[in-house]
Amino acid sequence: MVVAEQVLDVEGHPCVVVDRAAMEYRVVTTDADAVAKERRETSFLGRLIRRPNTVTVRALHELSLVVERGESVGIIGRNGSGKSTLMKLICGQVRPSSGAVFASSTPIMLGVNAALVGDLSGHQNVVLGCLAMGMSRREVAAKFTSIVELSGLRESIYLPMKSYSSGMASRLRFAIAASIDPEILLVDEALNTGDAQFGERSKRRMDQLREQAGCVFIVSHSLDTITSMCSRVVWLDMGHMIMDGDPAETVKAYQDFTGNLAKGNGISAARIRDEARANLQMTEILGRSKMRRSRA
Repeated sequence: MVVAEQVLDVEGHPCVVVDRAAMEYRVVTTDADAVAKERRETSFLGRLIRRPNTVTVRALHELSLVVERGESVGIIGRNGSGKSTLMKLICGQVRPSSGAVFASSTPIMLGVNAALVGDLSGHQNVVLGCLAMGMSRREVAAKFTSIVELSGLRESIYLPMKSYSSGMASRLRFAIAASIDPEILLVDEALNTGDAQFGERSKRRMDQLREQAGCVFIVSHSLDTITSMCSRVVWLDMGHMIMDGDPAETVKAYQDFTGNLAKGNGISAARIRDEARANLQMTEILGRSKMRRSRA
């Protein structure tokens, strides 16, 4: 496979730079054949220092990515493709096994910064979540009405959080996270609520964030959400980046891939994936002096 290489100078203040980042884990396994195979391929010193009955799982193979201000990047792929792992690397929740991730400011990830307490009311959780993200009580009071409006909870905002459906809780997390005008916002499956009105409100809010010179990352199995809300889509499969480009084109290729898999046409699916990856431009990162490294 011949892959074109794009050399990119990032001195122009992008929001996020992923520079040849990869992620692997050591996990316990009961597959004796897999353990034996890895031990045969590992140096003597490596066999001494590694725990028995463990193997290396590569959640994300080496990839590079540059995201400019004003972009909304969708991340799609089958379960286990590395989507959430990439989001954790970008927000600094985990450190890459190799390579580096740089960000122009602290990324805000739904479900991480906006950690909510079930026994408290939605109202109390708004205050708690906003304070945890660095707002003053005066700022919380000023933004409370807009947070409730975006969440669509109305009178339910005063009920205990544990009485909420998963969709209601997701909407509240999004509303809290988006209230501080973050420069970098990461949304991991939080928009899959089945609520059309909330979908419209959240889209308008993310459009505002992009207009304010920020960027947004969205992981979702809803391809309609990805197509309507994103200006660019990254397709991951088994930890590899397959495509990075126009939303309609990337989603169409992914749908063709998964459609063939569903029909049992593994050879056709593999051909679609391999052809897409063959056209992917690998990015070489130059000049990161104005970026800060994301740290776990």
